[in-house]
Amino acid sequence: MKITTWNVNGLRAVFRKGADAFWQNEQPEVLCLQEIRARPDQLSRGQRESLASYTAVWNPAQQAGYSGVATLIREGSYPSKEGLGVDSFDREGRLIRTEFPGFTLFNVYFPNGQRGKERLDYKLGFYRQLLDQCRALHDAGQRVIICGDFNTAHQAIDLRNPQQNEGNSGFLPEERLWIDHYLASGFRDAYRELYPDQEQYTWWTYRYQARERDIGWRLDYFLVSEDLLTRVEDVIIHTRVSGSDHCPVSLCLNL
Repeated sequence: MKITTWNVNGLRAVFRKGADAFWQNEQPEVLCLQEIRARPDQLSRGQRESLASYTAVWNPAQQAGYSGVATLIREGSYPSKEGLGVDSFDREGRLIRTEFPGFTLFNVYFPNGQRGKERLDYKLGFYRQLLDQCRALHDAGQRVIICGDFNTAHQAIDLRNPQQNEGNSGFLPEERLWIDHYLASGFRDAYRELYPDQEQYTWWTYRYQARERDIGWRLDYFLVSEDLLTRVEDVIIHTRVSGSDHCPVSLCLNL
């Protein structure tokens, strides 16, 4: 089973750039998109046809042209829920929870904390609320996969210039600590478990020719429950796929 996550930085923009060719070629069983910035009725007929082979669950933000996530499933449909159940978070369309046989999948677009202390507190509160729900699932004996744009680089190896970014949101100690909390609560970073010393990134600023120079951050993750780790065959960072400031990441599972 292949699950692919991608912050598309505008679904309609990705279509205009022809980047939908990526998922047409890769054919993931599950495609988790973040920052879609659109409702399904805003897509053109051709764009909707490109997604016709999937059953789609949409969770757009209340604010037009902002945030939003979508989970697309190639075969069948499964029980899904939009949001965390907290209005202050859910109005931004940041999460879809889907119940697959054997695991619960969270498709998540974590908030960005760059707009001051209030927004940073909002981001950390979102981390806390989701972890509470995941801990409850673990306590009930369920397995969980969290994928998406975490908007945080966990360790120094996860960004090109860690020292220069120590005071910047996305690499603040209090943000990185929350990923530690997830790892202490029965999760594993699937990519880092397989590739402990590899330096690959999933996001590059549009400025300074950062992508061409590979000056990036690893912000897009698959956190999997510990007892799912033996089922992980690979995590692929598709660095050559353009169309967004993020690239897609795929988790390959043997279920």
